[in-house]
Amino acid sequence: MSVYTPGQVVEETGFSLDTLRYYERIGLLESIDRNAAGQRRFTQKDVGWLGMIRCLRDTGMPIAEMLRFAEMTRAGDHTVRERIALLEAHDRRVQEQVDNLRERQVAIRNKIAYYHSVVDQCAAGEPAPASRLS
Repeated sequence: MSVYTPGQVVEETGFSLDTLRYYERIGLLESIDRNAAGQRRFTQKDVGWLGMIRCLRDTGMPIAEMLRFAEMTRAGDHTVRERIALLEAHDRRVQEQVDNLRERQVAIRNKIAYYHSVVDQCAAGEPAPASRLS
């Protein structure tokens, strides 16, 4: 079984040491084994779990929901339907965020196209259009 030092886990997951300690303290991360000198040693399972936590965090899941997900996962297979429901609800929120960002992207691209037209008009010797704030 592969074991990882905290530094290797930081490198692998992008979480800071403080975040790893915090996640362990609040129970989002199960208690991490320690070597004879008392240094934390993470397993591949720990790193994999942190990958899932990274995904949930990066997509805006609140810590309270991540904790609920962790509790259900540890409770066993009888919670699979609840986990599905939690993840489906989160997925819907993520989809709403993606849709919102796509709408904003259209507005940004329209503004870029407008500015390109201004540059093209100026390059052709035509006067620049009146300033548009919108």
